[in-house]
Amino acid sequence: MSAVAYKILTAEQWSELDTTGRFEGAPVDLADGYIHMSTAEQVRETADKHFAGQEQLVLAIVDLVALGDGVKWEPSRGEQLFPHFYGVLPRAAVIDAAPLQLDADGKHVFPAL
Repeated sequence: MSAVAYKILTAEQWSELDTTGRFEGAPVDLADGYIHMSTAEQVRETADKHFAGQEQLVLAIVDLVALGDGVKWEPSRGEQLFPHFYGVLPRAAVIDAAPLQLDADGKHVFPAL
């Protein structure tokens, strides 16, 4: 399994995480009881499926090792295993973050993963 995962956040959610040092989750995370994340191979599809056309998004790169036993690899879309974090995401576990801009076709432009 990968040592890093990716979490797509709204600018407001990123600000909360960066300012307070913690992120309890987006509405879908709170409803499901864990923080949804994706691998490098999955994150573009996640963006297309759940964030299509949305502006002011931030891609957070999360150190899964720092999250310890709270990370569970569980089947989701197409039975792929996704990293889910059961806990409050600490800012200290975020290695880096980058804005996700939209290209002329309305697709998100990702940094090199």
